[in-house]
Amino acid sequence: MKVVHTEAAPKAIGPYSQGIVVNNLFYSSGQIPLLSNGELLEGDVKAQTHQVFKNLQAVLEEAGASLETVVKAIVFIKDMNQFGEINEVYGEYFHTHKPARSCVEVARLPKDVLVEIEVIALVK
Repeated sequence: MKVVHTEAAPKAIGPYSQGIVVNNLFYSSGQIPLLSNGELLEGDVKAQTHQVFKNLQAVLEEAGASLETVVKAIVFIKDMNQFGEINEVYGEYFHTHKPARSCVEVARLPKDVLVEIEVIALVK
C-alpha cells in the first residue's frame, strides 16, 4: 500500500490522505474546491467543479494515474438543480473516456462547498 501526497493539491483537512494505491488501483479521497494552499475557491458551481478536477489531476499524476485511467467517479453535489452545470464541466474532462459514475445530492459538504468528487483509477 502506498500513500499518495502532492503539494500540487490541497492537504487533507482531517486524519486521512489525498489517496492510496493498492494493487495497481488508486483510490482518491474526495476533492473539494480548495486551492493547493488550502484556501477555498469562491465561485459558482462551474468554477468549483473545475478546481476539483485540477485537484484530482494533481493527485492522479502523483499516483501514476490520469483521468484517462479512471474507472469510477463518485460525485457529491449540494443541489441536484445544479447537476446540468456540473455535468457540463465533468464532460470537458471526460469527453472521450467515460468512466462509471455515481452522483448524489447531499445535505452538506465540507466547508459548505457545492461539489466534491472522488475517483478510482488504474495506475499505469
